[in-house]
Amino acid sequence: MHWPVVCENREGGGAAAGSRGARGGGSRMPPPFRIAVLGAQGVGKTAIVQRFLHDDYSDRPAPAPSRTRQVHLAAAVLNGHVHDLQITDYPAIASFPGSSLQEWTDTCCRGIRSAHVYILVYDICCFDSFEYVKTMRQQILETRMVGTSDTPILIVGNKRDLQRGRVIPRHNVSDLVRKSWKCGYVECSAKFNWHMLLLFGEALRSVGCVRCKHVHATIRFQRALRRERCSLM
Repeated sequence: MHWPVVCENREGGGAAAGSRGARGGGSRMPPPFRIAVLGAQGVGKTAIVQRFLHDDYSDRPAPAPSRTRQVHLAAAVLNGHVHDLQITDYPAIASFPGSSLQEWTDTCCRGIRSAHVYILVYDICCFDSFEYVKTMRQQILETRMVGTSDTPILIVGNKRDLQRGRVIPRHNVSDLVRKSWKCGYVECSAKFNWHMLLLFGEALRSVGCVRCKHVHATIRFQRALRRERCSLM
């Protein structure tokens, strides 16, 4: 079964509303796929999101650490049905909120506990960033919302272009993540646009498998159709 996907970046509120009406014909749209992108400072989370949505990458020095989250709205066609995507780029948080109260007390964490899939990014040249991912994964498993036991987690090793500086052999990480953690694993390079589509394809496929466990499908991406709407919150 083929699963075509069109990433459609939203231009504005009016356009989005009109798009929904045209696609749904007045029928109720499915809830959005909420994708949370997490990782330590400097691992390239924002670079990955920007490369995926805009095919854009900058070598400029990284700005000072931000405490704001960036919410990106897009759309995807999955198995003949249009779904909204909400990709949230979270700052490096000290810990995963253990309750809804903690989540909403810290504004940069809002919405994180209700994500449909978590993308945990680390720098293959930084051991501490992998330790961060390990801790964050464990906290997600221990504290995420009741009823979301099947929420998938995808581990992503960024900066593959700096392969010579790798601190942990790839097969060691892959075996740990896939066999012990039972998570998906992808390595990528935001700088060279390597495995960007594979990364988000795996994320959407894992969400689809949770929602529709009888569906076994592939995913095809197309270039963004409109400019994206991004909210800093």
